[in-house]
Amino acid sequence: MIRILAPAFITASLMAGLPSTSEALALAFPGATLTRKEHWLSEPQAQRVKELAGTPLAGLWQVAYEARRKGSLLGVAFLDTHRVRTLPETVLVAVSPDGRILRVELLAFREPQDYIAKEAWLRQFDAKRLEPQLSLKGAIRPLAGSTLTANALVDAARRGLALEQVLYGEAK
Repeated sequence: MIRILAPAFITASLMAGLPSTSEALALAFPGATLTRKEHWLSEPQAQRVKELAGTPLAGLWQVAYEARRKGSLLGVAFLDTHRVRTLPETVLVAVSPDGRILRVELLAFREPQDYIAKEAWLRQFDAKRLEPQLSLKGAIRPLAGSTLTANALVDAARRGLALEQVLYGEAK
């Protein structure tokens, strides 16, 4: 008998029923043509993202997934991997061309499953813009017993919105 052992985060993500990156992109942009783009931010761009988001970036290299239909940009999605408490989670943040969140989707969560954000809680990010009210003290309800998870997800959403603005919005 051959036994394949998966890393803990894969097992935990599968147990939680989390989507793959391609499944999350299909949820955010149904029927769209997706193109993976790599961006190397300049130091001024990274500083601008940090200022807008109110939270630092993990690095200058960022991957975006551009969604198009009939040549028209429907939006862009960013993957954000960050630490919650002691272990990482990965989130997809999809943003419309007008700077609104289309979807926040949890892709990997290595912390105990008791602290995972549920689908209904994540949906409150939909249609939010990058503004001071995008916070746990504003438009986002706290996540009972999972404050670190909630803070990490708010920060990820803010970074996704800031990246979209700097890489796509400010060039308009």
